[in-house]
Amino acid sequence: MPDRIRVLFVGDIVGRPGRVAVRRFLPPLCGEFSPDFVIGNAENAAGGYGLTEAVAKELFEAGFDLLTSGNHIWRREFLPYLARAERVLRPANYPAGAVGRGYAILQKEDKKLGVINLEGRVFMRSLECPFRQGIALAERLREETPCVVVDFHAEATSEKLALGWYLDGKVSALLGTHTHVQTGDERILPGGTAYISDVGMTGLRDSVIGMKKEQAIEMFLTQVPRKLEVPKTGPKKLEAVFLELEASTGKALQITRLRRED
Repeated sequence: MPDRIRVLFVGDIVGRPGRVAVRRFLPPLCGEFSPDFVIGNAENAAGGYGLTEAVAKELFEAGFDLLTSGNHIWRREFLPYLARAERVLRPANYPAGAVGRGYAILQKEDKKLGVINLEGRVFMRSLECPFRQGIALAERLREETPCVVVDFHAEATSEKLALGWYLDGKVSALLGTHTHVQTGDERILPGGTAYISDVGMTGLRDSVIGMKKEQAIEMFLTQVPRKLEVPKTGPKKLEAVFLELEASTGKALQITRLRRED
């Protein structure tokens, strides 16, 4: 059995600029950290909203082993692919009948990693409880591997922190996504679970969470809802975390916050 499992997790990829940033910054990061598994949240990777089959395949070709998602994954034309995809996850706590799967086990040679995707409920949809669903899935996946990583796609930091403490010692890492702003609170909790409130965003640096800043400002000034667009040009960034896990116990040995930009 290997003594360490290394994981690179890339924060929310937003539109074409995010995919360009992936192609630019991911290969050097993989060369530097030699991850066994590369995971990214891709729910905004196609035009800033949702995912398509072509974009998913583009990201797999760029080096991802698995794509997680969140509340924007339900793009209608993507659902047939989501229903059969083994390497694209949607949050596990959607009710029965929702297409797709909420967890997976990745394996390369003698290395195994469980991944769970969950969505928060504070300021979001009234889904099934991520706490109860999370603990049940963690116990199920730990029957196959002690190394389990959770992508918790949630709005409220309090909910993320609470789930981190609840799952401490029961999963290897609780990684927050969705808010697109990288937080500086990465740590390893007492039970051995790596935690960060938000991994961050991969896309246009000079934007409002990946979208055109002028449109976002206009919306806040006028309070008139509108669909925001992804900027086409500008400096790009990739934000991620690197994890090192003890293979025999699943405990986190390291969590390193990463940012690469033009």
